[in-house]
Order: sequence, then C-alpha cells, then structure tokens
Amino acid sequence: MAYSSSTQDFVTLSDLHPSLARPNVIGVVIGKTDVRGFPDRKNIGSERYTFSFTIRDSPTYFINVNSWGREEYIRSLSESFRVGDCVTIENPLIQSKEAEREEKFNPVTPSCYKLILSENHSVVRTFSCYEMDTKLLSLLHLPVKDPQDYYSLGDIIANGQSLDGRILNLLAAVMSVGEPKYFMTSDKRKGQRCEVKLYDETEMSFPIVCWDNESIQLAQSWIPRETVIFASDVRINFDKFRNCMTATVISKTIITTNPETAEANVLFSFIKESAQSGGLNDKMMQQSKDSVNLETIVDVYTVEQLKVKALQSDVKLEPIYGVIYGYISTLNIDDNASKVVRNRCSTCRFIVNEMSNTCTFCSDISSDLKSTFASFEILVDVTDHTGTLYSCYLSDCVAEEALGCTVQEFLTLAEDKKTALKWQLLLERSKIYFKVTLSPSWRTGMKVNVLSCKLADPIEASQTLLRKETGNKRLCH
Repeated sequence: MAYSSSTQDFVTLSDLHPSLARPNVIGVVIGKTDVRGFPDRKNIGSERYTFSFTIRDSPTYFINVNSWGREEYIRSLSESFRVGDCVTIENPLIQSKEAEREEKFNPVTPSCYKLILSENHSVVRTFSCYEMDTKLLSLLHLPVKDPQDYYSLGDIIANGQSLDGRILNLLAAVMSVGEPKYFMTSDKRKGQRCEVKLYDETEMSFPIVCWDNESIQLAQSWIPRETVIFASDVRINFDKFRNCMTATVISKTIITTNPETAEANVLFSFIKESAQSGGLNDKMMQQSKDSVNLETIVDVYTVEQLKVKALQSDVKLEPIYGVIYGYISTLNIDDNASKVVRNRCSTCRFIVNEMSNTCTFCSDISSDLKSTFASFEILVDVTDHTGTLYSCYLSDCVAEEALGCTVQEFLTLAEDKKTALKWQLLLERSKIYFKVTLSPSWRTGMKVNVLSCKLADPIEASQTLLRKETGNKRLCH
C-alpha cells in the first residue's frame, strides 16, 4: 500500500521490505541523536561520522534511520532538520535489524527493518510544519509506548535504589528548565549538560538530565508549569552525591511533548488547578524545606579548602555540599529593607521584576489569579580562620530560621531592633551548611547558597576541626 503526495508516491513504513526498488518514505521526526565520529577501519587515521533519527507515519508505526559518511555531509544533514520536522527520504537502503543488539542503544520500534542513508544515493528533504499533513503533525503528540505504562515520580522515589540503572517511562510536568552548561572533558572533547526539574501530583521536584544537544534544544522549547512530557526509555539512577533519584535522557529515549492522552489530560488539569489555587506554591514551599536532607551532608571544609575543591575540577557540573564552622562576617539587614527583602511570585516562587512587579516565568496566568509575597534575599559573607566566602545567599525560609523571625515580623521592627537582631548572629561561631555551584557569571566564580545557619556547639566545632586538622597532617606525611 502507498499513499500519494502532490509530486510522488510514498510507501508506508509498515509496507517496507528489502525487495522494494527505490522506495520513497515520508514521516515526522520523533527522535534524533547527536553527530559522532569513529575511527575508519578502512582508512587508518581518518574518521567516519554518523547520527540516527526516528520517523513516524502512523500511530502504530515508526522506524530508525541511520546515516554514515563524511563529516561535512553528516553534519550538514543533521543540521537540516530537528525533532518535530517532517522529512521525505528518497531511495534509502532497507535492512533487517538485529533487534537485541541494536535496540540496546536505539529506540525500540515495531518495524523489523531499519533505513540506511547513502550520501551518493539517498536524498532527505525537509518540510516546515505549515507544509505538513495535519495527520502527521498529530503524531508528535502520541507517545510511542502504552500511555498507561509509566512510573509516577513518587513511585520512583518510593522504590528508591531498587530502580538504579533501570530503563522506564515517565509522565510529568515541567517545573523549570536549566540553562545549558558547556564544558571540556579530560580528553579535550566538548560536552554539554542541561537539567530539567519535573513534577506531578506525587512529587514537586525531580531532576531529569540531558547530555546531548538534540534533547537540550528540545528542552529549551518547554514552558515551565505548562508543558507536560511523556519520556519513554529514560535511565533511572541513584545520585550518591545528591542522595536522590534522577532520570537521564539516553540514545534510546523518545520524548513526546504535550501528549494527547487521558493520563496527560489529568496532569494538565492538575497544573491548571494548582496555578489558580496557589496549591503549587504551598507544595513547593514544603518541598524547599525538605529537598535537601541536611543529615546527608557530612563533609566539613575550611573556606580555603572549599575554594580549592570548587576551582580544581575541569568539569564543573555537580554542586558541592558541605559544612563550614565559621561565622557570618557581613550581615547588612539594618541598612535598607529593600536590599534584603524581595517579592516572589506566589505561583512559582521566582523573584518578580521589581519595576513591573510581574513574574516573567508564569506571565501567561491571569494577573488576578497571581499574587506576590515578601521573602528574604540576603547577601552575607562567611568567614573562618582560612579566609572568606563573599556574597553568599541567605534566602527565604532558611533566612527566617537563621534570624528567628518571619519577613513580616522583620519589616515591623524599628532600626535599633534590626541592629540588635543582626548582632545575635554576626561574628558568632556557627555551623553553616552550604551548597556551591560553579558560575562563571558570578564575580567570585562560584555561587554559594546557605542551606542552614545555626550557632555551633563549641565542643562539636572544636573536636570536628581538630579531627580534620589531624587527618590532613597524616595525609601530608
């Protein structure tokens, strides 16, 4: 069976067979990998390049397409289309696939075959969404797996490390999309990373990490607190560093944006109702208090040791968590209230624009459904006997706990009362939990968030520092 376009006939993917002569196919791109280079066994010293993609022409049928060739040809072909584009392929080679071997690294497809593109004999043409058949466009919103076959985020967290290394499906909403981070690996290859936070009715913050340009570009198109994704075949891992479960987009993964399924519609309704009622804010506030388990943070640093550790790595990706026994050396809370209190959006908790008092992250929600609330946003300096960390963030509920008062109570205090409050914490030996992320745009090169700041037990502080100093001396000898 074939169906016709204005210029030529196309064979449906379900009717492909190796005996077909010069077949033409059409489909929408639902998945795509980055270009990679490999040593060419036939020409020692040179490289061959490859990338693959997956096309779909019906709700039940899709197929993987592999392309090999010169770097110039492969990169040009890869850059000519993205996930969501419609492509026609003229004269691909149809090969039987070795399912067990190939589906270990490629999306699982219902087809017995795969398509191979030849630089000399195959032609790929791209169509914009305006030229596409609406039937093809609708396929972008159909998951490639059973729409009921997925784990909720709460299920993943409940199962914990028993799911470490498992490949499974997710249905979740997008809470936030991080900025892509670029780095150089130890063998001088360029790399990239982007972390997206997901949520659903069961969990308010769950990280999924993208390591390839294609998935990162797709993620940049998602709208926080509005987009829902069905991610098939993501890898689940337990992150020992952060002590939490995470998901990773891999070469097998196919992500369906805003799926049109009954299960997704329930999640869409949850997003809308949470935004309108402010329920999302309540859950996020609780989540922000519980998201970092301080009991899991056991590494003790001096300021000098932390600076060395933070700046010594070539691959600056994961945050550093730890404890410093030091003191707050700068705490200007009695100067100008506008410098330490900022307004946050009640819906998403992001700081709002001071001039317009509007949130740039959820501006699509009607203004009469949104409100703002005052929150601490204090820059402090943290000092010990080895040095100072400048401009550390003491924010939100962590600041309220450290100061022993709410924002509302603070704003009613007279200036002398604010000064007295400052000296309850300033220059007092404290146990300070922190999170450090490398940030080239930050003037110190790293961004420090205070996770907890309480007056230290003198005996605990002295014994801990003594043990650390003794351990360092042993290492030196």
